[in-house]
Amino acid sequence: MSDLFAPDGGWRVRILDLSGGAQDNIVEEVGGFETLMQANAFARRYVRDSVERCRVPGMTAKEVLESWFAYGEDAEVIDAGDAGWRSATELGDFVDHPAAAEDRDWRMLDPRRIDDDDEDD
Repeated sequence: MSDLFAPDGGWRVRILDLSGGAQDNIVEEVGGFETLMQANAFARRYVRDSVERCRVPGMTAKEVLESWFAYGEDAEVIDAGDAGWRSATELGDFVDHPAAAEDRDWRMLDPRRIDDDDEDD
């Protein structure tokens, strides 16, 4: 599937609670991404931020990973198939290397924020 054929309402990213606190582990779905690239970038940054929120100074990479699986949140692009970003492909790198602020800034890509900014104009 290509960006030219975005689903009605745009691409959607599903946020999953790994702690099992939400029904079916689904916390929310964020919709309105105009391109698959934007949805993938949002999902990647969201997970990157979640990993960092689970990191405590002095933790080993293994401990960070265990903490994320116990308390973190995952993200997936709905209906993107193999073109959708998957946390499993980068999770090892995320736990091995702490993120810079820009790598964690999913809010900048959030279509809900963009809509709010438009209303302020």
